[in-house]
Amino acid sequence: MLEKIREGSQGVAAKIILGAVILSFALTGVYSYLGGNSEMLAAEVNGEEITRYDLDQAFQNEQARMRAQLGEMFDSLAADPTYMAGLRQSVLDRLIAERLIDQKVLAMGLRVSDAQIQQAIVAMPEFQVDGKFDNERYQAVLRQNNLSGVQLRDMLRRDMSRQQLMVGLLGSEFVTDAEAQALTALQQQTRDLRYLLVSQEDFSNGIEVSEQEISDFYEANKARFATPEEVAVEYVELAVSDLAKDVVVTDEEAKAFYDAQAMAYRQPERRLAAHMLFEGDDAKARAEAALARIRAGEAFADVAADASDDTFTAENGGELDWMTPGQMDPAFDQALFALEQGGTSDVIETEYGFQIVNAKQIEAATQRPFEEVKSSIIDTLKADKAQTEFYGLQQQLADVSFQVPDSLTETAEAVGGEVKRTEQFSRSNAPAPLDNPRALAAAFSDSVLLDGMNSEVVQIDNGHILVLRVSEHQAAGTESLDEVKDRIREKLATDKASEKAMADAAAIEAEWKAGNEPEGVIAVNGVGRFGQADLDPTLVQSVFTMSKPANGSEFNHFRLPSGDIAIVALDKVSDGEAQAELVGALKGRLAQQMSEADYRSLIDSLRAEAEIRYLDRAEAQEIQ
Repeated sequence: MLEKIREGSQGVAAKIILGAVILSFALTGVYSYLGGNSEMLAAEVNGEEITRYDLDQAFQNEQARMRAQLGEMFDSLAADPTYMAGLRQSVLDRLIAERLIDQKVLAMGLRVSDAQIQQAIVAMPEFQVDGKFDNERYQAVLRQNNLSGVQLRDMLRRDMSRQQLMVGLLGSEFVTDAEAQALTALQQQTRDLRYLLVSQEDFSNGIEVSEQEISDFYEANKARFATPEEVAVEYVELAVSDLAKDVVVTDEEAKAFYDAQAMAYRQPERRLAAHMLFEGDDAKARAEAALARIRAGEAFADVAADASDDTFTAENGGELDWMTPGQMDPAFDQALFALEQGGTSDVIETEYGFQIVNAKQIEAATQRPFEEVKSSIIDTLKADKAQTEFYGLQQQLADVSFQVPDSLTETAEAVGGEVKRTEQFSRSNAPAPLDNPRALAAAFSDSVLLDGMNSEVVQIDNGHILVLRVSEHQAAGTESLDEVKDRIREKLATDKASEKAMADAAAIEAEWKAGNEPEGVIAVNGVGRFGQADLDPTLVQSVFTMSKPANGSEFNHFRLPSGDIAIVALDKVSDGEAQAELVGALKGRLAQQMSEADYRSLIDSLRAEAEIRYLDRAEAQEIQ
């Protein structure tokens, strides 16, 4: 039989079939390679990609912000999958808006110079010690945030470029005094009213809700009772920061490090720089003319204020900030550090145009004493020792969790840690550190959920990793009718009682209009638009939707959040006074609101002209 198969495989037909099979596998692989990238994208904006990781990171940050702002209230909101889906979509829309703004900035040719970025950096309080820019602190903060100087520069350039567009657009709105006075008077308006409350509790007795009504409501509103997929996990984490707590560094070790790295604690020479910038076709000629004025005896600051195209610094005589070697463009740097104190360079050409540099002040290099830097050296040595220990334990964490894939006990023992456990959580309310996008991806991955094995090593941050396994899993679904029956019955009973109260209120209102005022009416005069402590806010808002009485009183009734019904007789509307201080404050708020409307209009306009592909949902949507 094997011989016949071998002979048959040599035929032309067999070779054609084999070739077709090989080609199909090859094409499948190519398709997977080329098409798989879309699964990692959340959206495309005019061909520019927004990755799912970008979206997950922004979504995580937004949840953290809202949790800090709302506290436990946010946990209640996070339990609603519909709300969290809407929140995620709003975060994605914000990322798309940022991409559209960046593209508009690029199209308009808006840019920010290195000098402006330099000024922004040295002015940031995060990089200052005793009110002055400190290069060592600058480097330390960058390391803590896993940023390089280039990355920070690019981030600031993008944000400051956006700011140019925003200031130009949003700063153009204004509000006239007449508009502000009219609106202030409207806001200060007061109303006199009488009202009567009809309690829905008075109609609760005898209300019955049938099993069929409960079932019908459940079937029509199943989305209300959806439950997200949830897991409970066990995990072992390893962090440099935790290891550093147990590291001991002696004074002798710190002093030896200081002696070996003495140059690192040498404060380099720094110079207070000023400059003039000239742009355009006649830039060089104007620069030469400005330099001639300085050589003739005019003060550098006066010429800079009069002639420099860098209006940002010209107002201050061209002054930039204190600089150390290597911070600026090479040509600028070379010119600055070749000058005597108070000296002015020749005209130099940089990527921004033609510049003239002035060294206003010079501070010589100094050596920082050991006692001043001792604590930072000890922290550095602790971090280094902890990092070395971390690398060794990291490999053990990976090896043992792989060798014993169905338990984390041995893994924890291998790295001297503990197995930590969580309650059940969904993708939207995971506790730290599992709220990290990589950790969530691992916890809800098929390999971890279906196989019941340990995950691969998950990197939470630099120097912070963990391995996890799922201990409990609850698939996404819908609460059963039995689970929600009591809640539905209570809601339907409340709704029926409120409807009866509404019908009774309508009849009472009709009698009141006819001149028969009911008993128990409460009169309140001078109610302001922003309410008062003893009145339901919904009642106040409803009263201010009523028309101004023409003859007699205006009547209406409203359902309050409690289910009670308020019957209202609006008797009088009094105009407010346009107080000067209120008018001024309102002008600022109105201008801000108009600017926000302009921003939304800009985004809407850019979206209308853009090609946006949404890839975060199951069905990709394309908007032309």
